[in-house]
Amino acid sequence: DVAKREFRLPGEQRVRKLPERVDIVLFSARSERLSAERGAIRFFPDGSSTGGRITLSTDTLRYLVNVDWLTGRVKVMESVVEEPIGR
Repeated sequence: DVAKREFRLPGEQRVRKLPERVDIVLFSARSERLSAERGAIRFFPDGSSTGGRITLSTDTLRYLVNVDWLTGRVKVMESVVEEPIGR
């Protein structure tokens, strides 16, 4: 839940919260969007996924977590923030 800054890991009921200083933006497949603020990226046994991107940023750093829909490959890229997003 982007608005509440909360997330859950697969197989867990426990809700985890992001630190206040971390902004999050989620881009996910339409089929995985539960609302404007909630969505998911799912992985399947054949190695594929629904794909998507999670952007986590602070005032100084940004991490882009890209998930390839075909291969399920996760790529994390780090960059320096020039302008904070979501603020």
